[in-house]
Amino acid sequence: MDYYGIGFSNIRLPNDSESYIYKYNSKINTFPEEVFLHEFLHSLERNAEEYGYERPELHDYQKYGYENEALVGQKKWYTDYMNKNINTASGKIGLPEEVYTLKPAKSINFKYSYEMKEVFKEPQNIIEEIRGIINNLTNKLELMVQ
Repeated sequence: MDYYGIGFSNIRLPNDSESYIYKYNSKINTFPEEVFLHEFLHSLERNAEEYGYERPELHDYQKYGYENEALVGQKKWYTDYMNKNINTASGKIGLPEEVYTLKPAKSINFKYSYEMKEVFKEPQNIIEEIRGIINNLTNKLELMVQ
């Protein structure tokens, strides 16, 4: 998926509708948006690395004194990571501000992707809803034929 030319992430969910991921339970899946944010941050982390920017590893939160907390998961770590606000002896570190404007450095990142025509456009009425369904089916059929 091309996200406004910034990067991509692939999150695979099981088809089992009985899976706990489809039901919110504070004892099992805290901060459920965390997995999406985590994977998106991996895309930005990779872009920063490919462009030669220094940044901490996304999985090194414990090294910098952060914890995986109940209910909010690693929200504090992700917030500081994105805002370059992680305290170290040599100053603040995190993702560089420039990484939010960079496209992936390697064209191979788009080998199996396709550009979305209308990103996040909600249908405004029943006609747009039906057109959207028809367009989605048409696009899927075209991909199957290729």
